[in-house]
Amino acid sequence: MIHSSATENGSKQLHVRDFFLGRQPVLDRQQSLFGYEMLFRNAEVGYASIDTDLSATATVIAHVAQLGLDRVIGDAQGFLNVDAVVLSSDIFVFLPREKVILEIVETLAVTQEVLDRIGVLRAHGFRFALDDVRADSPHLQALLPLIDFIKMDLRDLPLSELMQLAPRFKQAGKKLVAEKVETAEQFQTCMDLGFDYFQGYYFAKPAIISGRKLSPSQLAILDMMQLVVSDADNSEIERAVKRDVSLALNLLRLVNTPAVGARHRIDSLSQAVSILGRRQLQRWLQIMLYAEPGQRGTNSSPLLMLATTRGRMLELLAQRVQPGQRGIADVAFTVGIMSLMDALFGIPMDEIVEQIPVADEVVAALLRREGFYGDLLRLSESLEQMESEQGQDQIMPALRQLAVSTDELAEVEMAAFEWSDNVVRYAM
Repeated sequence: MIHSSATENGSKQLHVRDFFLGRQPVLDRQQSLFGYEMLFRNAEVGYASIDTDLSATATVIAHVAQLGLDRVIGDAQGFLNVDAVVLSSDIFVFLPREKVILEIVETLAVTQEVLDRIGVLRAHGFRFALDDVRADSPHLQALLPLIDFIKMDLRDLPLSELMQLAPRFKQAGKKLVAEKVETAEQFQTCMDLGFDYFQGYYFAKPAIISGRKLSPSQLAILDMMQLVVSDADNSEIERAVKRDVSLALNLLRLVNTPAVGARHRIDSLSQAVSILGRRQLQRWLQIMLYAEPGQRGTNSSPLLMLATTRGRMLELLAQRVQPGQRGIADVAFTVGIMSLMDALFGIPMDEIVEQIPVADEVVAALLRREGFYGDLLRLSESLEQMESEQGQDQIMPALRQLAVSTDELAEVEMAAFEWSDNVVRYAM
């Protein structure tokens, strides 16, 4: 049994609603999802207090774990920041050791007591990562034998130091994680240096390629979407789907996911068209744009995850802000899904909204982050970039403008994470 001691900050224990919950994807060398870094930020104290307030998050971590960590990370691994107080707390009885990687923050004061505690937790199956490692990182030699993952921040390390450190840690048998990977060039550099995992939103940044053409499968889906939003008969839509066998099979697989919530299995295209309705069918076609195999293969998986999370989060937020307005919630979902199509297609967003018929308010949200849907999208993007000062500073003003509380936001996020995970499991 893991020994646990009570936290020393009992008087400061905070409820889950006092925190923002975030997650950032960590991809492997094949660009498939490996895990998420889970982020918990105190909504009251602001960005400057993140490190000093870290120990207060033990209560929140335990709360989220009790609600079901699977709802946040699905089948992936979860990186979780810890300091000395968290390490000595009793949260570990709530955490699945096979799915959690404890990330030691760079500000941790390493004492013999801390080293002993890490050793005990390792003996019980927990793995550890060391964050923001540099050549002059304090206590590096003492911690290195206890560490499985080494994380290096690309914003803080020059290339010369990366080239020096990467072979050293690889030779020591450590898994290397590159943080703040924001461009394709940075990703390729880290690939060449032998990094194992990559954390950042480089995969969601549009790489505009002049004259790039959509794949036949993507074109078929766009043609289907045109039929769905028009007055085409159901029989015409069904015939169009049947002309593309892979499209038909993928659609049937998707509409039978738990995320759809159908009471009975849908076994035919005619059932799919008649049971789902036009709006739902359009939704799953939008999702299939990210899931289609084409040339991207598994590379579309993290983009699919991010797009479906955004879409569902915007939809649920719209339902909270304007309850009973089904059409508004549907549009919000479309804005979230479409917000990453420039990265998916390698085509500027202004060209995409010319090819896919959408309302003016959707165009305003996608191109300029304006209007109600633009506000929802900016909030979602700020949560994704929560580790940055700019990202966190934008969250509370956005919530106040939308009249959404932090506990409502946490509920929406958990539901969106879970829904997206269900979709990705079946779509890929």
